[in-house]
Amino acid sequence: MDLPARITVVEVGPRDGLQNEPGTVATEVKVGFIERLAATGLGVVEATSFVSPRWVPQLADAAEVLAALTRRSGVRYPVLVPNERGLDRALEAGVDEVAVFGAASEGFSQANLGRSIDASLEMFAPVVRRATDAGVRVRGYVSTVCGCPFQGEVPVDDVRRVTAALIDLGCMEVSLGDTIGVGTPAQVQDLVTAVAADVPIDRLAVHCHDTYGQGLANTLAAFEAGVTVADASAGGLGGCPYAPGATGNLATEDLVYALDGAGVETGVDLDALIDVSAWMEQQLGRPSPSRVVRATIAKRAQSEGTTSG
Repeated sequence: MDLPARITVVEVGPRDGLQNEPGTVATEVKVGFIERLAATGLGVVEATSFVSPRWVPQLADAAEVLAALTRRSGVRYPVLVPNERGLDRALEAGVDEVAVFGAASEGFSQANLGRSIDASLEMFAPVVRRATDAGVRVRGYVSTVCGCPFQGEVPVDDVRRVTAALIDLGCMEVSLGDTIGVGTPAQVQDLVTAVAADVPIDRLAVHCHDTYGQGLANTLAAFEAGVTVADASAGGLGGCPYAPGATGNLATEDLVYALDGAGVETGVDLDALIDVSAWMEQQLGRPSPSRVVRATIAKRAQSEGTTSG
């Protein structure tokens, strides 16, 4: 397998991972989660989202989380903003990086943003411009790049168009999201190659959900195609409300375990990361879906039992 020498992992657990949790997660738990993740060597931890609390009540405490957060030197803490109102709230909270969230399918854009793709790009334009003028870095997300729960197949040309448009608006990086986790490695490689014909590949990232168990394979396939940035969620937290049975994001531990085995540098301490997810599963009251976390916890329990016996 021909992989890059180093990969940047964008940890999305505190935002994408927690936003669909059914029970309210306390602000202090969110802060503890972010700070623990930053201490593992992760260079980017997406902290929260300034969407309307009416739409995502779980993240209604975004400003409080950022106010209580002790930032670690060298770690970036981006936040999601859907529009100018969200940007205003984020700037008031003192952020230095934001992300906007678009879609490659009209059906998903209407369901998620309440407007067409073109209208969403028009909405993002002043957000990106104002953030850039304020010295705030902007990232872009393109969802449903491998398939849509409403329209099914998503033409590659639509992914190319939206990705290029976000770059033209001023996004420094665009993450290609397989939102419902239906992609396959060959599809992802072909998609990355096609998009890279319009956008420099060093400005692309991938965000693969694991609904069909393809998240890790798809991410590695993107790396083979030249991508060097991937989103992942500690413990495999998260999912898409439009994908019944979705098991969530690719687990950060599963990704780091695979990359460690291939000799790829991430800067992440895997054991420390597993400790964070073990702590978080106690806070949520349920086990982590990450295979690496589950296997490691079981191994530790067996070892402790052998030692005590």
